Amino acid sequence: MTTSTRGAAQAPAVLVLEDGRTFRGRAYGAVGETFGEAVFNTGMTGYQETLTDPSYHRQVVVMTAPHVGNTGVNDEDDESKRIWVAGYVVRDPARVPSNWRSRRTLDEELTTQGVVGISGIDTRALTRHLRERGAMRVGIFSGGAIADDATLLARVQESPQMTGANLSAEVATAESYVVPAIGTKRFTVAALDLGIKGMTPHRMAERGIEVHVLPATATADEVYAVQPDGVFLSNGPGDPATADLTVIKAVLERKTPLFGICFGNQLLGRALGFGTYKLKYGHRGINQPVQDRSTGKVEVTAHNHGFAVDAPLDQVSDTPYGRAEVSHVCLNDNVVEGLQLLDQPAFSVQYHPEAAAGPHDAAYLFDRFVSLMEGQRA
Repeated sequence: MTTSTRGAAQAPAVLVLEDGRTFRGRAYGAVGETFGEAVFNTGMTGYQETLTDPSYHRQVVVMTAPHVGNTGVNDEDDESKRIWVAGYVVRDPARVPSNWRSRRTLDEELTTQGVVGISGIDTRALTRHLRERGAMRVGIFSGGAIADDATLLARVQESPQMTGANLSAEVATAESYVVPAIGTKRFTVAALDLGIKGMTPHRMAERGIEVHVLPATATADEVYAVQPDGVFLSNGPGDPATADLTVIKAVLERKTPLFGICFGNQLLGRALGFGTYKLKYGHRGINQPVQDRSTGKVEVTAHNHGFAVDAPLDQVSDTPYGRAEVSHVCLNDNVVEGLQLLDQPAFSVQYHPEAAAGPHDAAYLFDRFVSLMEGQRA
């Protein structure tokens, strides 16, 4: 990615999809060029959390909400230390933010961090195109980066695809760190950082859990060196088929309570012997309906995933670690949204129960994790 920050508001910009579809608008954020996988997010709010979610690494995010940036950017809602999206696409950026916590405009933040974006295009038409054709590679070019259409298309088609991409180590912490329990410490959890969001260990800390966040490359010995009562597998970017499952299998063999979300759900599924596959355009937003099959309750949930687990919906499966079943399912398309083992304390969900941004319907999952750890102590 090459960027310049001069004249963003006036610079022309063009978005080119790998199938040749082109949209022309104005630069938003930094001026230059960027490449990634074009995906759309259906959230009406929470753009700051979306931008700083490491799961969006190497993705160009199209916002379906037409008006973006009206609350500006604050210093409290980031989910990591930087913006991770490869590019940003909006229809109508706010001219002036209006929120008491705002410290700067979204345009200024994108520019400062070198994120190339485009505004003033028909994001509804772009979203419909991605729904029909599927997520695909895309390039955004603005200012001096604009060339003839054939040249830009060739550059997009030369960029890397998401299938087969091993990205967790690129976004994970390089050094372990500890998020202390809030109040009385009740448990210790080793959390594998595959692209973890800041709110996730905070939700565990609220429940008296001391969270040791470990690099994605941590070994089983390093995990158990913290003497964990439970192990957590975080969200993260990339293709789950590229991940090393050695640590997860070691945790399952020792029957340590295990909880995974998003990418962690996919890795648990693969460790159990299920396959994973790429969704046509994925689930991204804070309004996805999911049913907890044990209770029949429907939750409105926050999602960010382009891959899913291929497991049978209506039967119990035998795995190397005991019986397993699908615990949650998406009501829009019957995609597997959760797994649980029936013979040992391990479960996972495909969505984001930390609710940053998003509804709080799934907060009970952290309590379920606590219950599993309590059960092991009993």
